[in-house]
Amino acid sequence: MIIFSELLQQTPSVSAISHSRIGVERESQRVTLDGKLAGTDHPIVFGSRRFHPYIKTDFAETQLEIVTPVVDTVNDLFHWLAALHDVVYQSLPTNEMLWPLSMPPALPSCEDQISLAKLPDFKDVLYRRYLAKTYGRRKQMISGLHFNFELPAVLVEALYRQQCEIKDLACFKTTLYLKIARNYLHYRWVITYLFGASPVAERNYFKHHEEKPQKIVRSIRNSEFGYRNKENVQVSFESLKIYLSDIESQIRKGNLLEEKEFYSSVRLRESQNIVRCKQTKIDYLELRNIDINPFERYGISKNQIVFMELFMLFMLWTDEKKNGDDWIATGNQTNNEVALESPLAPTCYRTNGLKIINLMKKMTKQLNLNGYEEVLEQSQDMLIDVTKTIGGRMTKGLMATKQSDLATAIGLKNRRVTMQVPYQLNGFVNMELSTQILMFDAIQKGIMVDMVDENDQLLKLQLGHQIEYVKNGNMTSRDSYIVPLIMKNKTATKRILVTAGFNVPIGVEFVNADTALAAYSRFVGEPIVIKPQSANYGRGVSVFQFSPSLADYQQAIRRAFTECSTVLVENFFAGPEYRFLVINDKIKAVLLRIPANVIGDGHHTVKQLVAIKNKSTLRGLNDRTPLTKISLGVVEQAMLKSQSLTVDSIPVVGKRTYLRKNSNISSGGDSIDVTDQIDFTYKEKAVAAVKCLGAKICGIDLIIPDRLVPVSSHESYSIIEANYNPMMDMHCYPYKGKKRRVTVDVLEFLFPQLTNL
Repeated sequence: MIIFSELLQQTPSVSAISHSRIGVERESQRVTLDGKLAGTDHPIVFGSRRFHPYIKTDFAETQLEIVTPVVDTVNDLFHWLAALHDVVYQSLPTNEMLWPLSMPPALPSCEDQISLAKLPDFKDVLYRRYLAKTYGRRKQMISGLHFNFELPAVLVEALYRQQCEIKDLACFKTTLYLKIARNYLHYRWVITYLFGASPVAERNYFKHHEEKPQKIVRSIRNSEFGYRNKENVQVSFESLKIYLSDIESQIRKGNLLEEKEFYSSVRLRESQNIVRCKQTKIDYLELRNIDINPFERYGISKNQIVFMELFMLFMLWTDEKKNGDDWIATGNQTNNEVALESPLAPTCYRTNGLKIINLMKKMTKQLNLNGYEEVLEQSQDMLIDVTKTIGGRMTKGLMATKQSDLATAIGLKNRRVTMQVPYQLNGFVNMELSTQILMFDAIQKGIMVDMVDENDQLLKLQLGHQIEYVKNGNMTSRDSYIVPLIMKNKTATKRILVTAGFNVPIGVEFVNADTALAAYSRFVGEPIVIKPQSANYGRGVSVFQFSPSLADYQQAIRRAFTECSTVLVENFFAGPEYRFLVINDKIKAVLLRIPANVIGDGHHTVKQLVAIKNKSTLRGLNDRTPLTKISLGVVEQAMLKSQSLTVDSIPVVGKRTYLRKNSNISSGGDSIDVTDQIDFTYKEKAVAAVKCLGAKICGIDLIIPDRLVPVSSHESYSIIEANYNPMMDMHCYPYKGKKRRVTVDVLEFLFPQLTNL
């Protein structure tokens, strides 16, 4: 017989427990903002339910399920929970939210009014009809949180090498997980006590004649009144062979329709299994008895997950005291008792619970595990003071208000907090904004997203068998390697465009700062633009609408050379600047870009007007917002000085005061969508220029004196730049005008089948 506690003590890899493979499935009812069950269908914006990896429907049409990818740290898990909740909340109708409890809101008096999930596979529809007939629709409306747990491979393999009884790794894993499962089923009452959070049923959950709790309890969901199999369904966990044989027997007898109808608190899972009853090994466990925590926005806290990881290790560590079936039967009885206790009364198993926590502390010391002190102390405190448990906290709240009112208030708060900054994807806010928005759209549409390198903004997207890699939101395999190299070199870009007959500014290229400084006399009397040959976001660019002084020219040259070893001096072409976004030979958006500015109101100074404008939630720093906060640095103050103003000047009412000459959004400029207000001839020019450069995704900048006047015979425009990695967020969230979801255009370009789903 394998003694796992001894193996664990001999295995230095045990510290890898904090990198277990984990995932969460969180069920929730969709409700209206006043807490009533939603009457709408699953939002069509999520695309086909046939394949969506993250957002599904469970039993009922209103019962939405959020499924995280499998990750190996608690922080990564919560990044995904944050992102998926963001996508769900922003995709729901404006008058809907997620119900934050396991117990459903008030249900229709007529059970048939609970709409079954309208799934595309008729077999799935038939299965739900069977469940409705067998168990009733009301019981199916309970929601919960499933925790998928797999020990780190390095730990399992190290344990395997420490023993010699079992010669096959797969068999060893199966033995290991069966022990954890049996112990969990015996000790799961601890989880029910600590995390039980379904004390009260709302209207029409129980039928009038139906037996039900006569008082507030700790967890209806985990008690005999929750959703469970009929009494005649008995399945042994003694071995995988017996487990599968028992399930097959139950199916033959007609007690179960199929394996997934077996509603144990633990399910044995095989990663690549197709036909469940042909299972040959156990790769991970699915824990199904965790109530939704209403006090946590995502239905569970980080400390809960950390405790669960350690608890699962303890289930491997601690011995079983009886044969497996009796051990589980005792656990079932204990769990039901704890679930039906008053949430404000100490559990009759408190002494046992404290002993378990002390044994877990002892285990962490013997295994030299650090970082679990807080969750163990918290659990111990909850055993000593029942009011600190989730159920206790809920019940105290119910003394002041009805559960439905409490849940509605919590749901509204969760919705408000989650949607505070709609352009960000919570969990991944450290990524640049265009990538965040692209991820949001990919998740929403059911494209699997894998973070290849977060720091490098590199994503792997997968839809079915098709895989695409995307960097920085729109750099893809559709553009050849040479395209960004051409556009990075502004001189090369100009030469290609000039050769093809496009208008570009005339200019001179300098590779030596002294030579450029000495060339001032060549540009006297001319409006010019000085810029690095290779730079983004307007860095090092200086615009002189009138001939610069020698000092200003020299300063601009030195500034440009700090950004690149080659600098261009070009003639200035007067007129507004427009950004055309071209994707696959089509114009998807056009923005008018206005340099950083404020408009006077006759009362506030320039400094105050800037502060007011910077309060917009659209403005921020470091490419994490669609617009950038306006600075009042050396460049801006010099611009004010040229207009005989200072930061303390009060501009007259309605007068626009410019703080920059370059119109880059990254330096505080405004973005105004004019896609529908610009003559089509300019769109044709932009598309043709991008084709000429060989690009499929490109932002191309044109100066156009009058956007409503068609391109004339004398070609009244100038192409000033082409961008191989154009910002997309400024089109999605412009300062003014229509929002253009160009990130969706990128996804549909990569995955054209999306338009047919």
